[in-house]
Amino acid sequence: MAQATMAPVARVSVPTGGFGHELRATMVVWNREMIRFRRDPARVLSSVIQPLLFLFVLGGGLGALVSAGTGGIDFKTFLFPGVLAMSVLFTAAFAGISMVWDREFGFLREMLVAPVSTTAILTGKCLGGASVATIQSLVVIVLAGFVGVPYDPLMILEIIVLLFIMSFMITALGLVLASRVKQVQSAMPLVQMIITPLMFLSGALFPLSRLPAWLSVVVHLNPMTYAVEPVRSVVFDRLDIPPAARAILDPGVWWGSYQVPVWLQVLLVVAASLILLFAAVKLFTRTE
Repeated sequence: MAQATMAPVARVSVPTGGFGHELRATMVVWNREMIRFRRDPARVLSSVIQPLLFLFVLGGGLGALVSAGTGGIDFKTFLFPGVLAMSVLFTAAFAGISMVWDREFGFLREMLVAPVSTTAILTGKCLGGASVATIQSLVVIVLAGFVGVPYDPLMILEIIVLLFIMSFMITALGLVLASRVKQVQSAMPLVQMIITPLMFLSGALFPLSRLPAWLSVVVHLNPMTYAVEPVRSVVFDRLDIPPAARAILDPGVWWGSYQVPVWLQVLLVVAASLILLFAAVKLFTRTE
């Protein structure tokens, strides 16, 4: 009996692991976020309208009420750092929560079964969300001169770096939320419920001086406070204002009698970002 001939077996090449392989996967996910951003100009427009309303409408409307005791500083000047934070807050949060859409359409499962780590995928997502949010904040930065903030190149560079770190943290928070949400309909209310209090309790819209005791405790427990205050400190370092006015508008963050330096605040935000990213990785690994 003739021996049956065996069909040739195709060789399958499985990519080898390693740092370079993980880095490429991270950059692919980052690039996907940038492509989605470029193809959705309406998203850019809608994301900058709300910060501009806060800056010019709220700032202009309340300016006459709060100008006393501030050394003649325009309230819009005070609001500018907080509005910058707001300009990245919701964009970064929605970038993270958009994982719910990826789950609904099956793209998330395709990414998670790829021969790359969940850490690389979610890191790329955070980098993409932070990049998009920071780019959109440039629209608000361009308006600095209209609210009495000088166009100092070093100041602008420092602001961009701080906003990127802040956006990374909020995108990671959005990923943590996305890991627990299974339906698109639940995503939007959850983001509003979590992000809005973080914004209002961060000192973005009011000075941290002379707060009621209970509010001061809540503000100091909010990680967003340590992301907003460095931006305000960078801006106020370039303003020529009386020390008494600065003590009211930008007193810094205090733990009792200890004034938290800006570098430590930035370090706390970086630590919170890494903790949230680690939590998101663990939650997605466990649930998908």
